[in-house]
Amino acid sequence: MNARRTVRGLSLHAVVWLIGAFAAAPLVYAVVSGFKSTAELTANPFGLPERWKAGNYTGILGDGMFWRQLANSAGIAIGTTCCTVAASAMAAYVLARYAFRGRELFYTLFTIGLMFPFSVAVLPLFLLLRTLGLLDNPLGVILPQAAFGLPTTIVILRGFFRTIPAEVEEAAVMDGCGKFRFFWRILLPMARPALGTVSVLAVVASWNNFFLPLLVFDGPDWQTVPVGVQQFQGQYATDYALVLAYIVLAMVPALAFYAVAERQLTGGLTAGATKG
Repeated sequence: MNARRTVRGLSLHAVVWLIGAFAAAPLVYAVVSGFKSTAELTANPFGLPERWKAGNYTGILGDGMFWRQLANSAGIAIGTTCCTVAASAMAAYVLARYAFRGRELFYTLFTIGLMFPFSVAVLPLFLLLRTLGLLDNPLGVILPQAAFGLPTTIVILRGFFRTIPAEVEEAAVMDGCGKFRFFWRILLPMARPALGTVSVLAVVASWNNFFLPLLVFDGPDWQTVPVGVQQFQGQYATDYALVLAYIVLAMVPALAFYAVAERQLTGGLTAGATKG
């Protein structure tokens, strides 16, 4: 029995390592290829560089436009996350803790939003942003991203808020705590795992968004990282090694953020299921 369990554990570890190697292989290839010249990459695409060329990476890191795109993406992601989490927390609180006629209908309307991709609303959204004067304005990206992030965030937060016992709120009310104070001082601190989870999801979704910044921003001043990658690839289409180096550097902030937030993400998604 122990031998069978050991074999099963080793098999699972082997499968995990195999999947990890399969997922990491493209990233490792891109990192190594960024140290080559384009001629060497064409002649020897899979081998190690004969002469490591760090100039591809240092040249990009010395470009002010690259850092501006990182700052733009970070600012838009933070703004989107703040708007999404603030609005969703208040809506989820009402939908989870108050019983009123039409509550489930409102919740269903929010969940229906999960079925509609952003591409469905491109034309009316563009016309609306133009009417409001939000083209080439970061608010023209932050507000729509926050709106499209509401359904997922409300679903997660409502499920978490409903796991908090009603006795907690009753005790707080008996101590003279009002509804808003209970929400702000007691409920939100208890919901930190869920708030952390939806914050991570909002940041990642905003950072990876390509189509909306491309639609809203006309000039280079507010370009984000995904748009910058596309522009850089078009400008240096024949310099494959330089393009790969740019892509690698553009991925580093997202990978670093996910590495730090991964435990918060997985813990928050399971916290609501383990509370009782």
